[in-house]
Amino acid sequence: MSGICFAIPGDIDAPTGGYGYDRRLLREWREAGIEASHLALPGSFPFPTGTDLATTERLLAATPPGHALLIDGLAFGAFPEALAVRLGDRLIALVHHPLALETGHSPGTAEALRRSEARALRHVRAVAVTSTATQLILEAEFSVPADKIAVAIPGTDPAPRAKGSTHGKTAHLLAVGSLIPRKGYSVLVEALARIADRRWTLTIVGSPDYAPTTAAELRAGIARAGLSERIALTGAAGTEALAQLYDEADLFVMSSLYEGYGMVLTEALARGLPIVTTLSGAGAEALPDGAALKVPPGDVAALAKALSRLIDAPAERRQRADAAWAAAGHLPLWSETARIVAEVCLRGDSRKVE
Repeated sequence: MSGICFAIPGDIDAPTGGYGYDRRLLREWREAGIEASHLALPGSFPFPTGTDLATTERLLAATPPGHALLIDGLAFGAFPEALAVRLGDRLIALVHHPLALETGHSPGTAEALRRSEARALRHVRAVAVTSTATQLILEAEFSVPADKIAVAIPGTDPAPRAKGSTHGKTAHLLAVGSLIPRKGYSVLVEALARIADRRWTLTIVGSPDYAPTTAAELRAGIARAGLSERIALTGAAGTEALAQLYDEADLFVMSSLYEGYGMVLTEALARGLPIVTTLSGAGAEALPDGAALKVPPGDVAALAKALSRLIDAPAERRQRADAAWAAAGHLPLWSETARIVAEVCLRGDSRKVE
């Protein structure tokens, strides 16, 4: 293959970890001189209409025949098997996490997505995944051969160490991620309600647009708990605004029920923030124990206990912040992530990917 055509459904500029990963691959490839193009697919995936599937097939058919077709998993998992067969040896899937594992699906919808993704995966030349955990799931539950899978964990950018808040003895907590069921924000609010006697504030950064009902329920839950003055929902934030919020945080928290990886954890680690996280993905498991307290996903009591422990102990927060900052220097860079995925796509090309 002489180049990469990266097919991504919806708005590539959307402020989510998955789209951020995709954007960064394209940027790194172009800076490295790799011929790579972005192909925008309809935004209805993973539940495409018949018209959108026909449009998708037409768009893919018009791509240069010598280019690898890298399909983002949000679309790939919903591909009809017949379409995957027609794409043949050019097809590579990028799987952040299997679609069936997204929180909030009905059992019937989850099973339909699982069958669809399993059938499509039979016909790929290779698969790139963003974590070892996803690799193991694809091998065990989707029968993807291990030698077809390459792991390319999200990279990080060097960042200045967070200065912390100016709230005095009040610990300022930060959570980042779209307001969708999988992020477990209702669990976080319930945990914080149990420790409302502590001195803390929380900012949640994330778009409400992907699951408006969940976002509305979250706002209502915050109000019922009497925490509206202490929990701020900012919506999505641009790069500079998000960097400022990281800089002003004293403690990072991730309450997700499931993550393929959890890029925000390494972003927080890169800024030297102490972390409280659920063990919901490979990113959490990989965090140094000295930097983070880790609790089971969905466990309100355990999350409340971990948060109260660090809210009450500024000295321990500083120790864990020091451990996070020490670990930040060993985080992988985006150039390495992009190199791994490019090698999967360009395998068989005569030139080496640098």
